[in-house]
Amino acid sequence: MDDLLIRGGHLIDGTGAPGRDCDMSVSTGRIVAIERRSSRPAHREIDARGQVVAPGLIDIHTHSDFTLPLNPRAESKVRQGVTLEVVGNCGFSAAPALPERLAMLREYLAPSAPGLERSETTFADYVAAFPATSVNVIFQVGHNTLRLMTAGMESRPVTAEELAEMERLLAEALAAGAWGLSSGLFTAPGCHADGAEILALARVLRRHGAAYSSHVRDEANRGREAVREAVAVAEATGVHVQIAHLKLSGIDNWGGAGRMLEEIAAARRRGLPVDCDAYPYDTATNPLRNLLPRWVVEGGIAAMLERLARREVRARIRAEIERDGLNNFGRIPSWDVVRIAVAPNLPHEAGRTLGEIARRRGVDPLDGVCDFLITDRGETRILIRSMSEADVREIIGASWVLVGSDANALATSGPTSRGKPHPRSYGTHARLLGHFVRDLGVLTLPAAIHKTTGAAAAALGLTDRGVLREGSWADVVVFDPARIGDLATYDDPHRYSVGVSTVVVNGEVVVDGGDHTGTLPGRRLRLTG
Repeated sequence: MDDLLIRGGHLIDGTGAPGRDCDMSVSTGRIVAIERRSSRPAHREIDARGQVVAPGLIDIHTHSDFTLPLNPRAESKVRQGVTLEVVGNCGFSAAPALPERLAMLREYLAPSAPGLERSETTFADYVAAFPATSVNVIFQVGHNTLRLMTAGMESRPVTAEELAEMERLLAEALAAGAWGLSSGLFTAPGCHADGAEILALARVLRRHGAAYSSHVRDEANRGREAVREAVAVAEATGVHVQIAHLKLSGIDNWGGAGRMLEEIAAARRRGLPVDCDAYPYDTATNPLRNLLPRWVVEGGIAAMLERLARREVRARIRAEIERDGLNNFGRIPSWDVVRIAVAPNLPHEAGRTLGEIARRRGVDPLDGVCDFLITDRGETRILIRSMSEADVREIIGASWVLVGSDANALATSGPTSRGKPHPRSYGTHARLLGHFVRDLGVLTLPAAIHKTTGAAAAALGLTDRGVLREGSWADVVVFDPARIGDLATYDDPHRYSVGVSTVVVNGEVVVDGGDHTGTLPGRRLRLTG
């Protein structure tokens, strides 16, 4: 007798093909039969009439490694139908953490992982100690973290000895199951790496059959150059490259999505192993300090805070922003498009814009930003509306662009319910399947599902997830296509999406009738190449 029979649903299998009405049987964690009308007995039947049955969604770019230890139920993600999260992105990972550099890593990760305790660990021990979760997890090791463990926050090329140590730590992480290396070349210390450093690490990836994902060096005024740098890694080494959260930030760059997409598409036509992902919002999130010129954070957070208190430093920052716009985000209309998401030491300011805060205090906006950073000890995280909606729709509408939330798994109560984070934590995939498919008509439903299931699995090299076929792991979502949608907003972000009735992870029901069952059947997937 099978464990589960999902009966009467409209099955969209994740390949991009049109759906069909059929029944699906699950046993011992795998799909064992897909039939027009099944007579196989099962311990439990789920009535999926009037609903879509699809592969569990793959969130290919997340930072849930910073919240899953606090919220292993992955509430905000799994209630959208997400069954697999790829963590350790943008160069940030909690491991390896060497004892002599632990304090620096804690300080560095504070805006990204408030409330999460960090301790000395190897990558292998970190993965082994990671808690059981409701979703499957793929780990990456962060280039910024590796650089912190060797050269710290210093603005210089690494020495031969430091590079060798980075290569050793990377190889250890890959042997421990890390899927690959992520980089965050937009901010210190990753921005201090030259192309030779990245290529040296990519050659380690090639030896292990591992992959490279990159928050590229610039997403604003030099965005196309930064994309070319990422593509060059694939061309030089043959390593699969994932360009993270593709976007065009800054009003001077709006309208350029088509040209950027064509450049990546041309590389793919040449046979280069290049993919990219995006999220369906015109607003990004980042530590506030990352909006300032890169030299501001040289030497670490303490040095930055001392620097920001000096009048001549503020004058230099102001002049550079007036000339070039914000680091990585370009020119914005005003500080009113930047709002506080999380401020651990000023929690009452969450939701307010930096323009509003400056006016209330009667100070120049840049002085207000510097004062805020000093008071919040550099730990502030912000939201910044820096993209055009037209560009977002064009990027999401490209059939081959994948979908990643770039967000943490959160919950409406408990330690991950603080502040006013980006609503994409609660809404990315429901927004894709609802607003972008049903309301805007940017994509068909099979095409949208393919982007976040079968295509994402192919980019990761997974052969037994992301598609509903006999023998595949039973990661499944059942949802109402007329109802699925996101409810989270910037003013009220802690709201679960609606429309998902059932989520199955490795054959076990995690969401049942729209409610979380509390089960934690997720697996830590290891690189086996």
